[in-house]
Amino acid sequence: MVRPTLDEIFAEVDEFGLLAVKAKPLLRADAADKDLAILRDVTTFFERRGRLPEADANDYEEMRLGAIWKKISENPSEALLAADHTGILTAEQAAPARSWRDEPLATEIPDSLNDIFDDDALDVRADYASLRHITPAAERHVPDHRAEFVPCRDFDKFKEHFETVQRALEASERKALPVLKFAIIEPEEGDVFIRNGLLALIAEKSEMTARSGSRDHRLRVIFSNGTESDPLMSSFRKSLNEDKTARMVERSTLGQLADDWEADRLDLSGTIYVARSLSDDPNIASQRRILHKIGVTSQDVGRRVADARNDPTFLLAPVEIVATFELKNLSRQKVENLLHRFFDSARPGELSIMDRFGRKVHPREWFYVLPEHVSQAAALIREGTLHLYTYDVAAQKIALKM
Repeated sequence: MVRPTLDEIFAEVDEFGLLAVKAKPLLRADAADKDLAILRDVTTFFERRGRLPEADANDYEEMRLGAIWKKISENPSEALLAADHTGILTAEQAAPARSWRDEPLATEIPDSLNDIFDDDALDVRADYASLRHITPAAERHVPDHRAEFVPCRDFDKFKEHFETVQRALEASERKALPVLKFAIIEPEEGDVFIRNGLLALIAEKSEMTARSGSRDHRLRVIFSNGTESDPLMSSFRKSLNEDKTARMVERSTLGQLADDWEADRLDLSGTIYVARSLSDDPNIASQRRILHKIGVTSQDVGRRVADARNDPTFLLAPVEIVATFELKNLSRQKVENLLHRFFDSARPGELSIMDRFGRKVHPREWFYVLPEHVSQAAALIREGTLHLYTYDVAAQKIALKM
């Protein structure tokens, strides 16, 4: 079967008039009116915003209006030019509208924040433009204290303990548990960790402090290579999380309810120190002769107070060591608790300071006592008779209980 060609099809008689189609005019009669309506809309837009609509704007209505305006303004009719009373057609030809995608002019870029705030178009109250109660970035980024590794002068006290832990690990009597990522670790005195391939013993956990708005402790960490460091607990915790090989050595007991839970804690002999604040705060300076801090540490006293100006427990100021008393075969922590309880009636309840973040801190280790009072109490502790005496705040003396 031979199919007919198009010429043969169109040559046939159009019985139903399918090909009798009249062509519509390309321009409708109301096209000019629509152009005038667009001109009015663009004029209104220009008067409100001071610019012409952009064809690449994010707003749909502006994009639609800008696209139509761009097309009809390229070849405006005589009627459109006559109706342009504001001259936006000629203005556009002289200076095309800038797009937000265009690079800014050099004159449009402010040199400083002062140029922005001095702009008359920006009506901002001076109170809104000034920062208050904000710690400068330079101070926030400077660490309070850099924990450095130094030789441990009394490493002989810890050497045997490290050897015992090492033997227990090799004999599988203790396990080295992985430190989970972002785990919240609360080190206690006597805890042993493996960090950077070294055994790390928490030999001392000092009194609680407040830093960066959160509570923290200063640690004394002894390493199996004979060095030591004194990081904040938060910094030590961060170093464990960053070390993929870090491990936590489990204790020799089953848990905190066990009687020998504190078997790993080393009851090291230490030093009782009495410190006097050198703060410039008038409220503290006026009481300097009678207000003293009583503390006990297992490390060198000078190293313990080296960071006093950044430590809230030292009133954020340097201190002067006025007396020290050595401990012999006595638990450092127990001695510290005994002294603080004994002089509790002389503790100033109103003593407080503002840390660098504007938070109020109440140090708990300061007392209205004299160094000789602490010396007498230390002697009574060595004799084992402190419980027979009391501190008379009114008379400022240690008296025998009645």
